[in-house]
Amino acid sequence: MLDSWTSDAPAKLFGVSDIGVTPRQLKVSRGTSDKVFRGFILAGALFSLIVLALISGFLMYRGFGIFKDFGFSFFTSSKWEAAADDGSAPAHFGVAAMLVGSFVVSVIAVAIAVPFAMAVSLFLEYYAPYSLRYVLTTILDLVASIPSVIWGIWGYTILMPHAVGWSKTLNHWLGWFPLFDVPAPIFERSPFIAGMLLAMMILPIVTSVAREVYSQAPRDQIDAAYGLGSSKWGAMRTVVLPFGKSGLIGGTMLGLGRALGETVAVYLVLNLVFKVNFHILASVGGNVASLIASRFGEASPYELKALMAAGLVLFFMTLIVNFIATTIVNRSKVPS
Repeated sequence: MLDSWTSDAPAKLFGVSDIGVTPRQLKVSRGTSDKVFRGFILAGALFSLIVLALISGFLMYRGFGIFKDFGFSFFTSSKWEAAADDGSAPAHFGVAAMLVGSFVVSVIAVAIAVPFAMAVSLFLEYYAPYSLRYVLTTILDLVASIPSVIWGIWGYTILMPHAVGWSKTLNHWLGWFPLFDVPAPIFERSPFIAGMLLAMMILPIVTSVAREVYSQAPRDQIDAAYGLGSSKWGAMRTVVLPFGKSGLIGGTMLGLGRALGETVAVYLVLNLVFKVNFHILASVGGNVASLIASRFGEASPYELKALMAAGLVLFFMTLIVNFIATTIVNRSKVPS
């Protein structure tokens, strides 16, 4: 037995020859079910890209004449006037006021919703008993499914009368700051009210994403924090919040995308005025989505092209927000 053992046996045993190490060839063998599933996933991803390309291509095709006629002034002008029937006044279209309005209303919504989303998600995951957590989570999911028109009617009939009083209080105490200044004492249908309504609409989305990520926080690190004498809030602050930062940012940007594209609810609680307005309590504002909804039914063929161009701007603005969200989430992930 020992005589058959040669000096090059260990080399042969471990795949080593006289000229060096022989690399092992690894082959991945996929079954039929794996190939079918991979094909479905690939087809779904390609279909989504094709749909996005078709939407952008259609909007570009219909709105190209507007970009050709007005150029960059379509983005910098706040004037929106259709041509006169007798041809005495030419048409002029610009979405600057609506872009600013979309940004202002969405930022107000995010600023109001995110702190509440953090508090609600932490309470549901780490403080509420199981029975209460189940009930509140179910209610939160049901609230997320309420149609926009219902939110708009509720905001117009219930929220607005109360929010007007809050607006007057803010103007009384903070009117010295330009953001809360009101040129005319009219507080109905303002960006502040629209932002509050949108905050309630995006709150379930941000809360759901944040709670899902907070629930995956490493329990061993939380227990270690307790073992070192930390309180529950201390464990949340040192372990859960840093771990869930990417989820909170992702949910926030998802809610921001929803706020940018909201139409009916904003249209019912915000005056559509083609004027750049940074006074959030003033009854002046609008966004791109409400512009399209309000003018689409009575638009002339040329104005319809302008609305398509505005829709293309909103489309790319939403894509940019999603791209920024993905970048921020990837950079804010806690390394494992």
